[in-house]
Amino acid sequence: MPMETGNLSLLAGVSRRIVRRVLTIGENRVELLLLELQEERDRVLMAILMALGIAAFGLLAGLSLTFIVAMVFWEHSPVIALSVLAALYLGAAITLYSRFVRLKRDWQTLPSSLDQLQKDLKCLHRTLN
Repeated sequence: MPMETGNLSLLAGVSRRIVRRVLTIGENRVELLLLELQEERDRVLMAILMALGIAAFGLLAGLSLTFIVAMVFWEHSPVIALSVLAALYLGAAITLYSRFVRLKRDWQTLPSSLDQLQKDLKCLHRTLN
């Protein structure tokens, strides 16, 4: 009987250490996730503010350019003036669209958390097998 009590207390001690270790790992992963969520929020907010600034100043520059081109070329040909403006605006739209597609393609959400969770899963699979 004393041998069974010793095994049970040893098993209980090992179980407590495993539970503590799992809780510590879980706590670390949650902290990493929260930190990355905060960084992601800051990045999105900065992107929105920059986009608003770009839109505002781009609109002002576009209006100024429109008046300049219209004034310079209107006497020669209104069609040329409007064609030059349309070509400039189309070029800007295509450039912005290609950059937007590249940004969307390369965007990674919570990369460190996902990477760490994959490592944890691999380690767990190795341990269980």
